[in-house]
Amino acid sequence: MTPRALPEHRNNQAQSCSINSVGSLDQTARPIQLLYDGDCPLCLREVNFLKSKDAGRGIVAFVDIADPAYDPALSGGIDYETAMKRIHAVLPDGRIIENVAVFRQVYAALGMGWIYAWSDWPVLGSLINAAYGVWAKWRLKVTGRQDLAELVAARQTARQRIQTSATDSCGCHPLDPD
Repeated sequence: MTPRALPEHRNNQAQSCSINSVGSLDQTARPIQLLYDGDCPLCLREVNFLKSKDAGRGIVAFVDIADPAYDPALSGGIDYETAMKRIHAVLPDGRIIENVAVFRQVYAALGMGWIYAWSDWPVLGSLINAAYGVWAKWRLKVTGRQDLAELVAARQTARQRIQTSATDSCGCHPLDPD
């Protein structure tokens, strides 16, 4: 899949830093934003492993889309429903990638590119992406969760409740992107 570009005005949700070509911390570059479902036990296992490999270096910004405060405008415009359908990442240059390309990029950024390098091979890469597509389709059911439509509806109800409560107490809308 060809990554798509983000408009220049988009911001990341994490502080900007990465490792430059000589291996030192570069505070001007943005991290890769890895969007993950914090309510998925298998996703959390993978994220916790990747966080341990990042070791606080800020190479990867882990963005929990299940957090009620998740703001798509700060993550490439990827809304909750889209993010729940398959894994996404926003690259430092603003391009959006999805599927196995996310793992390939994140593992490479963390110095473990060899683990997913084979997923870029022409025939094998297509098969791996197809297998990931099957996993993505059945992930919620396999992990004992509600279907996507129910999760989206519950999220919208919760966000409306939070906005109403916040508006009642301070006259502001904390979850409004504007």
